[in-house]
Amino acid sequence: MARHPSAKPQGIAPDRVDARLIGIATEHVRQFGAGKMTVVAVAEAAGMTHANVYRYFPSKEALVDAVVAEALRPIEAVIADVASAPDPADDKLERLVLDLARLYRTLMEQNAPVFQLFVTATLESRAVTRRHRGRVRMLVERVVDEGIATGAFEPRDREGALSFLTDVLYRFTHPSAILADTRVPRDVLDRRLAAVVRVALRALSVGLI
Repeated sequence: MARHPSAKPQGIAPDRVDARLIGIATEHVRQFGAGKMTVVAVAEAAGMTHANVYRYFPSKEALVDAVVAEALRPIEAVIADVASAPDPADDKLERLVLDLARLYRTLMEQNAPVFQLFVTATLESRAVTRRHRGRVRMLVERVVDEGIATGAFEPRDREGALSFLTDVLYRFTHPSAILADTRVPRDVLDRRLAAVVRVALRALSVGLI
């Protein structure tokens, strides 16, 4: 009996199919841009019907968001490792911020079409980037709380301190700001960010905020 065209492939784990479709979609975005990436083309490259693809991703936007999430996953893994390291909180916060900015910039330089999707999803406040920002904020909060507990940080107001970090680091870690600095040499941005981080750490350590 012929398989229904919308049935999921048999004998293949759904997560493996998801990963394959995301990989194909990512490559199509890199080659042709998000506007020209189609579910039909992804399905053809995967040897599936487009109805099958819709069983895994209900819309093109859902597939695009999965591409963005896949690109952000290794970044989240790196900063999670930093946050979990047995180093002093001030050192960890510095490394976390510098690594986050560096990895975003690397994504932009090495995969500009996918980074543009990240920018668009952020500006549209889509769920994929809200989840990513939530994970990053959670890790920053963890390090700040550790610093407060060990006496490395002595903010006057915890929430105010977290908001302060968000505000001062926006220039270097928000995807639209990173995109705006495409032509600025990386070493110049690195020096500017390092100066801002030093000021932020000082403010946290002496209770200026």
